Amino acid sequence: MVIHMPQEELLKRLKREFSKNTDFIVKKISTKHFHDIYVVYLETVTGSDKVNDYILKGLTKINNLKNVKKKDIASIIPGPNTVKINEPDQMEYYLTNGFTLVLTENEILAFETKADINRSVSVPEVQKSIYGPSDAFTENIQINLGLLKRRIKSSHLKSDDLNMGRKTNTKVQILYFDDITDMEIVNSIKEKLNKIDIDGIIDAGNIANILSEDETTPFPTVSQSERPDVIATALLEGKVCIMVDTSPFVLILPAFFADFINPVVDNYNRNINVNFLKVLRFASFFLTMMIPGVYISLVNFNMETIPTSLLVNFAMQNAEVPFPTIIEAIVMIVICEILRESDLRFPSSYGSAISILGALVLGEAAVSAGVVSPIMIIIIAFTFITSLIFTELEVINAIRYFRFVFLILAAMYGLYGIALGLIYFCIHITSVKTAGKPYYYPIVPFDFTYIKKTLFKVKYVNDTKRSRLLARKNQIKKKVKKA
Repeated sequence: MVIHMPQEELLKRLKREFSKNTDFIVKKISTKHFHDIYVVYLETVTGSDKVNDYILKGLTKINNLKNVKKKDIASIIPGPNTVKINEPDQMEYYLTNGFTLVLTENEILAFETKADINRSVSVPEVQKSIYGPSDAFTENIQINLGLLKRRIKSSHLKSDDLNMGRKTNTKVQILYFDDITDMEIVNSIKEKLNKIDIDGIIDAGNIANILSEDETTPFPTVSQSERPDVIATALLEGKVCIMVDTSPFVLILPAFFADFINPVVDNYNRNINVNFLKVLRFASFFLTMMIPGVYISLVNFNMETIPTSLLVNFAMQNAEVPFPTIIEAIVMIVICEILRESDLRFPSSYGSAISILGALVLGEAAVSAGVVSPIMIIIIAFTFITSLIFTELEVINAIRYFRFVFLILAAMYGLYGIALGLIYFCIHITSVKTAGKPYYYPIVPFDFTYIKKTLFKVKYVNDTKRSRLLARKNQIKKKVKKA
């Protein structure tokens, strides 16, 4: 297809669109075989050495060549990726993505000359693990795809590309196995993304917010990971992963509640140790939500459940505190949450030290001043120690939400309030959906196959099937030969 627009008009259009862009470069090359050739690129996203070696040197050598065909200029310029542009509207996209445009008399060619402005592959910073691979995704989608394909060498791994954002035109890739994944999940994700009309997609978190089905729940319904091994495992289980250019995190759908409690890095440890840790995590999850509420209910409403000697000690400590127990708990929890947020915002070199110092000084000063009882300091400290076992920020936020729910209900109704809070928690979490699937899976609905992957760990050789909720076409992972 020939561009039905004169070369001068194309050049004027580009200069008009990229006016007041100091990185917009136009070079004119005169040859005896062709009409004047214009080389156009953005020097901020283009490698100047590549433009010089691939394009400018090739064009200057044309005068020394004989029998040069006018329609064969692409064969003269050595480029790793050459695209013939058929629509002038595509010129902006290729320029902003690091391509160099060569405007001849009757065609537009785009040569890939992207600048190397990527950071090198580093170790995971958020999802650290003692054992297992130590490489993490970067902000370059091609590097990320390469890290994934080092682990998965199969033609059945498919990638559907999208460009999202009117201004950013961000590249998004939907990854899945066509012989494993339920295509209903893939099609529903594509349908949601295609309906989005937005100015810009800056990070994978923007896509996660778009794909979150229930904005009323504090629980994360989309998982994010910076580890290629986690993404490879999720794909092999039949899940869908979404890569976003400029983001070092990859999204995983569906993301069940059990997936956040039991990370993939557990697969690199011994079964007996991992199963103990899984029990510890689930116990810590409920303890960190309910400990303050249970203490409030026992002290204020159900004192008969506390041994007499211990109850006398509690009464003596609380006698010097001028505030009700519920006020003590709320004030201390809010202070600890502020310390947690400051720890996240401060540089890692001294953030934790400041938080620990602040907690020690505030706790000691509060007890000495008679504002808070010592037992409340112990309760709140134990509450936050049990929450440190979780690293997913959205899970921590959900725990914070339900901690206040249990606390308020306990202050109103005692242990009956705790029971009401548990009922509310169960109703809420079983009603949440992720990619159209139940969030509390594999408990509701019950699936023993997926329970073996999450709630407790079986021998690797016995993990032979995929979940029927995720993989309807190919549920057999491996066949074990009997000795």
